[in-house]
Amino acid sequence: MREKDAVVFAVLVEGPSMAPTLRHGDTLLVRRRGREVRTGDVVVARFRSRPDLLVVKRAVRRQDGGWWLRSDNDVVTDDSRAYGVADVIGRVVCRYWPRPARIRGGVVPAAD
Repeated sequence: MREKDAVVFAVLVEGPSMAPTLRHGDTLLVRRRGREVRTGDVVVARFRSRPDLLVVKRAVRRQDGGWWLRSDNDVVTDDSRAYGVADVIGRVVCRYWPRPARIRGGVVPAAD
């Protein structure tokens, strides 16, 4: 099985964009299939304008066949405000390192 076909895969968080929910160095488990993405879910995605960039962000709303994503940290703007709509690869289900915790939908930042 190729890695891109895996139903569950790991992602390492780099940078402060999802603080305080997630921190630099957190390792997450991401589920590629399963229930549909909902507003408020933390997801792994690629912006259509930056397909080389894999990001962890919060889903705000469906838009143009994809998702509008926001950072939890309002100081960081490397989200849909800068790059537009993204295609979701999977939904973050838990952080397993260094502080195991289930990641649930949370407060959705104000949409722009």
